[in-house]
Amino acid sequence: MKKLILSALMAVILCLNLQAWGSLGHRTVIAVAQRHLTEKTKANIAKYIDYDLKQDAVWMDKHRKDEPIAYTTAWHVYNVDENHNYDPNPRQDKGDAIYALTIADYNLSHYKELSDSAVVMNIRMVIHFAGDMHCPVHSYFPGPRNFWAFKYRGEDYTSFHAFYDGMPERLWPDADPDELAAKLDNCNACQRRKIARGNFYDWAKACGDRNVHIYDINAPLTKELDPDTVEKSREIISLQLRDAGYRLAVLLNKYFGK
Repeated sequence: MKKLILSALMAVILCLNLQAWGSLGHRTVIAVAQRHLTEKTKANIAKYIDYDLKQDAVWMDKHRKDEPIAYTTAWHVYNVDENHNYDPNPRQDKGDAIYALTIADYNLSHYKELSDSAVVMNIRMVIHFAGDMHCPVHSYFPGPRNFWAFKYRGEDYTSFHAFYDGMPERLWPDADPDELAAKLDNCNACQRRKIARGNFYDWAKACGDRNVHIYDINAPLTKELDPDTVEKSREIISLQLRDAGYRLAVLLNKYFGK
């Protein structure tokens, strides 16, 4: 009986961890990006996906266990070293979020040579993994950074990772992604270009530099989180959602804006 209970608990934990930013977070990243897509980019994407991209925000999460793409299961996270530089750690020998984005980047840079279904798949990859790489608990830092069975404001939770995956919904429980995107999108064109400068490795470093502070909020990691963890995380989460959207817009305009 104990084994059955443990198995059920682990299944719940795994399901929670599948959702990364959750629906709101991923849709908000796409909504920020959509505010900065060129008309040509929108028109070219619409030839392949003739509905709102936000509908596919968590497609990679929902289908990651499907046999044809089960190999993508490990692609939602990535490692950084002690200096927060991208680290293709052997723990992620089946690939990671940076690997996934590199594949999608190459494919979509040559999208006219692909089948329609391949273009759709790679669009789904880039819109999802660009969000995933900005999620604080998807930057795997050296040392133990996740822990199990803790309390937050007197309630029991299973996983620090899952807790932060759901942070957008905790911060904005009734938010519409387009309205939230409008609030977060507070940079001018020069600032947006600066944020989106560089490559995936540069972005991973920028994410690591910011994401590590979620552990400062709760240092040392204990069995009970700081009661103000959610509110203290607001700035980090807001900036990561915004910057993910800006960088996603640059990628999509690069592929489809020509």
